[in-house]
Amino acid sequence: MNQDKMKTLVKNLIPFYLLFLGCNCIQAQLSLNTVLTETKVETPRISPIPQEVEGIKNPVISLNGTWKVAIGQGVEKSIQVPGELVMQGFDLNIGETAHYKTKVEIPKDWTNKRIFIRFDAVSSHALVKVNNSTVVEHEGSFVPFETEITEALKQNDNQLQVDVQANTISDILASTSQYAAHTVAGILRKVTLFVLPKTNISDITINTVFDKKFRNANLNIETKIESSNNDSQGIQLRYSLFSGKKQLQQKTVSVNSSLSKVSIAVKKPYQWNPESPYLYELSTELIKNGKAIQTNKQKIGFRQVAIKGSQVYVNGKAIKLRGVNRHSIHPLTGRSLSPTLERLDAELFKKANCNFIRTSHYPPSEEFLKAADSLGLFIESEAALAWIGHPAAAIWGKWDYKNERLLPYMLKANIENIEANKNHPSVIIWSLGNESLWSPLWNKVKSVVKHIDTTRPLAFHDQIWGEFNNNGSTSDIANFHYPDINGPARTDTINKPVLFGEFAHLSTYNRRELLTDPGIRDAYNAPLVAFYDSIYKHPNNLGGAIWSGIDDTFHLPNGKIAGYGPWGPIDGWRRPKPEYFGMKKAFSPIKIKEAKQLKGKLRIKVENRYDFTALSAIKIKAEINGEIRKIHSKILPRQEGYITIPSKKKVDHLKLTFYNANGLIVEQECFDFTEKVVPGLENNKQLSYSENKASYLIKQGNVTYRVSKINGTIVSVKKENKSVLTQGPRFTVVAMNSEDGGKGSIAGETYQRHIEPIQSFPWPVKYASNITIEKTADDIQMTIELTFKKGKGKLWYIFKPNGQFVTKYEIEQTTGEDSPYQYGLMLQLPKTFENLSWKRKGDFSSYPQDHIGRNQGTAKLNAKVTTGVEPWREQPNHAWKDDANELGSNDFKSTKRNIYQASLTADNGTKITVLSNTKQGSRTWLQEEHINWLISDYSNNGSEPFYDTPHSNGRITTKDKVLKGTLILSIE
Repeated sequence: MNQDKMKTLVKNLIPFYLLFLGCNCIQAQLSLNTVLTETKVETPRISPIPQEVEGIKNPVISLNGTWKVAIGQGVEKSIQVPGELVMQGFDLNIGETAHYKTKVEIPKDWTNKRIFIRFDAVSSHALVKVNNSTVVEHEGSFVPFETEITEALKQNDNQLQVDVQANTISDILASTSQYAAHTVAGILRKVTLFVLPKTNISDITINTVFDKKFRNANLNIETKIESSNNDSQGIQLRYSLFSGKKQLQQKTVSVNSSLSKVSIAVKKPYQWNPESPYLYELSTELIKNGKAIQTNKQKIGFRQVAIKGSQVYVNGKAIKLRGVNRHSIHPLTGRSLSPTLERLDAELFKKANCNFIRTSHYPPSEEFLKAADSLGLFIESEAALAWIGHPAAAIWGKWDYKNERLLPYMLKANIENIEANKNHPSVIIWSLGNESLWSPLWNKVKSVVKHIDTTRPLAFHDQIWGEFNNNGSTSDIANFHYPDINGPARTDTINKPVLFGEFAHLSTYNRRELLTDPGIRDAYNAPLVAFYDSIYKHPNNLGGAIWSGIDDTFHLPNGKIAGYGPWGPIDGWRRPKPEYFGMKKAFSPIKIKEAKQLKGKLRIKVENRYDFTALSAIKIKAEINGEIRKIHSKILPRQEGYITIPSKKKVDHLKLTFYNANGLIVEQECFDFTEKVVPGLENNKQLSYSENKASYLIKQGNVTYRVSKINGTIVSVKKENKSVLTQGPRFTVVAMNSEDGGKGSIAGETYQRHIEPIQSFPWPVKYASNITIEKTADDIQMTIELTFKKGKGKLWYIFKPNGQFVTKYEIEQTTGEDSPYQYGLMLQLPKTFENLSWKRKGDFSSYPQDHIGRNQGTAKLNAKVTTGVEPWREQPNHAWKDDANELGSNDFKSTKRNIYQASLTADNGTKITVLSNTKQGSRTWLQEEHINWLISDYSNNGSEPFYDTPHSNGRITTKDKVLKGTLILSIE
């Protein structure tokens, strides 16, 4: 066929092709309308709140504050709105109704206008009445709904009533109350009254689209106009785009229908991303007869999301998500948060190098999304649907998760999520639901969501314990919860982006273990860094969200503490816990691979893990031997390179600090190039020993040790006749303990106050045999064979003239099997030895000064009698490290791993120091009015049952093993 004929054929076929496309589009739209019609689900009106309305002084009134509430026919009492009912002392049982009431005064200048009321969240069913006339009914928590109330209002003395029921079907489908381990009920978020002209803007939808080179963009705006009197004559829309106070563009269009579509070309706009979250302001004015009758203003970001292959791109750049799951939670207010707390959460996660928040398991508030927009956080906004078909939600033993009657509620939860949050540039993913079984219902939900918003990918968090997408989800993004260290590599075989929607679960279900040794929280950090390093290396792995962001604990007014408990790097009071710094290190966009001192210079190998930012755009500070210098680098995003710093003098100490554009420290590393010299000790201690029928007495200068001949243990150590040790080094195995306190629930394990920490005791010795003692020219040595209740072994005591006392052990277990958390030698000291100091080789070169894992520091016992795991309704005003129980403060009782040395000092100045080679840990605590001190030769990361590799690495059993170790101490 010649070229001309080919052109003619193609030309003739074009109309048929376009007709085919049109038919497909029409068919898809019909399908969408069929689903919505059959389910009687409508897209709700969520009005853009006006900035100005013609003739109105103030078009918006907050109805937050003190209301009256009565449960059923009970007595009315005062309550704060917004707020949870239960958290304010009002129990709302299934089938009961809480009647909220308040007076509403309408300003005189609102007359002859249209008046609306907006509820940002009511849990879980609301019936709204104005002057006893029902104006709207809504089912579903954590999403806004509104209605016009103009016709129901009187000139004055208006009564607003909201009848609230809880544990209704939307609560059950979202597992809202089950998850929180109490009834989540009430008006949870703000209530707003606003006024609009008769003809008004009912909706604005923003979308930004770049050209192929991502230089210029179109700002696409869809505006819906609603008129109560069908008067659309002389109506125009005027759009103005501002950068700061500077107007960049203005466009005016005539309105000929209820929907206006406008595209504004913008040259080289600043692009919104988490590393540079630039926001423009769009002003939309509704013009009638030449006058602006309504003005709306909103922040917008030029941001475009796309999936290419198995990666997600934002503005043409592949992204990697590093974040957390976030519940709306505060110990005193529950799921209802103040605007201050909403922003504080975003700030705290931003400071920890997060660029991503999954809003588990319901949509976020407007206040949180505004903070995410301005600070720079990617958001996955999740519909309030969770555990549908999940065995942890007991209802699915009775209900069928495929039942069509559920579809309207599933549709509404997703549609309302989108309509509320669609204009926020931070929102880049819609999540259809959490940990549910895929079904034909989800296919219908997906098709509807895809038609409503074509600009964002969809996620669905499958119920996929141990496997990818094992129930047929067709979402754009695959999900995996709680993978092991091999999970990132497995994503290479998946043909779509894979998000670790929940990973690296913090310790929470081993609650007695955590009460006993908070050092488990510090041990979480190095494996997290290794885990995220692996995630980063695999391109199909979109990233992940740590479970979870904030401790989920509710301090109920009745004295109970409910919820899943302490699973956040931030506690409920917003104090950083030890894992917070580990998260910051794992998610750091700057990785310093090595630092070498060469002739005349320092050379530092750096990896830039930013997705959008070259290092030329950030501040780098080097402190060399105390002298501060500014450093520059041009390493591009996702690239490695070297930073060279000239230095004529020998460098002993180097500290590198990297700051982001907002001046926040994103990474800091310290390097010590000095040679380590171990100071020698003088051999000036006189050594001697004597014995009687019951014991040996060894003298080492002014220190004496008494050893029992019956069990071979040191029963006392005295310095100048004052007690220093009440029990010498004894072999101890601390078993792992995954007990959460023993309280189970259908949804897993829920929090409780009254849990005791674990006491630890040495292995009971049956008897000692074959004790030998020998004094040589260099030392005194004792060898003892021990028989324990569980095994047998040997001890060696070595007393040196330089003041060191060395204990070695070899223990062979012959009966039973232990899964130890730690083992080693334990000392017992008088309670007066309440001052701890240490130096260690930590997982990181620098730490915050209030971190329990800092490389050197001091801590005081500060033991405190408690009634459980945390004080009820007492907001602490100190750092987390200073929380305390009967064992001591978190700082004092936590294991300090990898020590060079650790010391305990008594009030009278007597000091005992343990010297080590960084292979041992030191743990101290108060027990039975003595200080117990365990020098562990083995430790793991705790028994958290959600752990998998790398966090579970190193767990062993003691069966058929010979356990060895050495303890070196000196007394000053």
